[in-house]
Amino acid sequence: MKQIDTKLMHPKVQIVKIISRIYKSGMTTTSGGNISICDENGDIWVTPSAIDKGTLTEKDIICVKRDGTIVGPHKPSSEFPFHKAIYDCRPDIKAVIHAHPPALVSFSIVREIPNTNIIPQAKNICGPIGYAPYGLPGSDELGDLIAAEFKKGDSMAVIMENHGTVLGGSDMLDAYARFETLEFCCRTIINAKAIGEPKFLSDDQIDVFEKQVPHDVPRNTDVSYPPEERAIRQEICDIVRRACDQGLMISTYGTVSVRWKNDDFLITPPDVARWDISPEDIVQIKGGKAEPGKTPSRSTFLHQKIYQENPHINSIILTQPPNLMAYGTTGVKFDVRTIPESWIFLQDVPCLPFGVHFQGDETIPKLLSENVPAVLVANDSFIVTGDKLLQTFDRLEVAEFSAKSLVMAAPMGDLVPINDEQVEDLRKKFLS
Repeated sequence: MKQIDTKLMHPKVQIVKIISRIYKSGMTTTSGGNISICDENGDIWVTPSAIDKGTLTEKDIICVKRDGTIVGPHKPSSEFPFHKAIYDCRPDIKAVIHAHPPALVSFSIVREIPNTNIIPQAKNICGPIGYAPYGLPGSDELGDLIAAEFKKGDSMAVIMENHGTVLGGSDMLDAYARFETLEFCCRTIINAKAIGEPKFLSDDQIDVFEKQVPHDVPRNTDVSYPPEERAIRQEICDIVRRACDQGLMISTYGTVSVRWKNDDFLITPPDVARWDISPEDIVQIKGGKAEPGKTPSRSTFLHQKIYQENPHINSIILTQPPNLMAYGTTGVKFDVRTIPESWIFLQDVPCLPFGVHFQGDETIPKLLSENVPAVLVANDSFIVTGDKLLQTFDRLEVAEFSAKSLVMAAPMGDLVPINDEQVEDLRKKFLS
């Protein structure tokens, strides 16, 4: 994944940036978790022990030199031993994240390894997942147990029994993408189990999905960037970052496009961390051809067909909110009729089988209409449309909030929707 060039960022800057994001995303606590980077000199930069994760600054980050000398105002993390053990046994790993995100901790408590085939991209991002037996936190024994899993050579992620998780990466952003994606998978599986039984993709289905990356998209040679086009780029970036902050997208998945003029549009790329996206990353699609030097989203063809088929649609968001994906991975009906205000925004939301979003299938473009502004695609995504991008984002928020309410209500009893007559009253008052 193309990211900010970490080679130009001091390890202290990277660590503060990522630990802040982990904390603000609710994936660690004030005192929990630790992250580190091993630099080209073999020195290890690590978060300190017993310092508030919500207020860490660059001056708080500790450097443990290759010879064991400690540089910095605090003690290194109490779990530094397993960080060092990982670097010693896996030279390919240059960054380590350890934290206690709630869903991953749930799996560690029941002593299960999550099946990442719940969504198509997670298998390749997360890779094989190891499992380390319990060890006393901060002990050399725990370091040895974790290192033993990493020594096997095929895992970049390890579940720690009754503890949490530890993940490695070729750099800090690679480790973070793996960490965030694995926690998302766990949350989706847990939410799905609250309403039904999750269904998983086969390896063959995932292989077909991976082949959808449009490397052979035709390119334009002459490109112009008039003011209105540049304004759309900024609007897309603002909404993508907002979606990440709201937990509606993760760094590795989520696509936004906006019609520019006629059937030309602007769309996000597949190879940039969503919360780091900038206007120059956005890809212009003009006359069915992409801006030169850039790869548009793998769903570009789908977006193009939606715009061609639906003149009233001027913006599209495709993403994987964890509560909506509970419905998208179980086949349980996402019944918006349980919340009248939500039905006004979304009407009835169909769930379609995995694969209908691939190139050449016109099911979704023909199904979407003013009466069907959104669809779920099984094990893949929620696709929502609208006129203005803010309207589309609002529908996304309403859908995920509604799904969250339904997931939370499921253990309490049967969900009772409004009846057809009441729906018709809503239609007459708000949609006629």
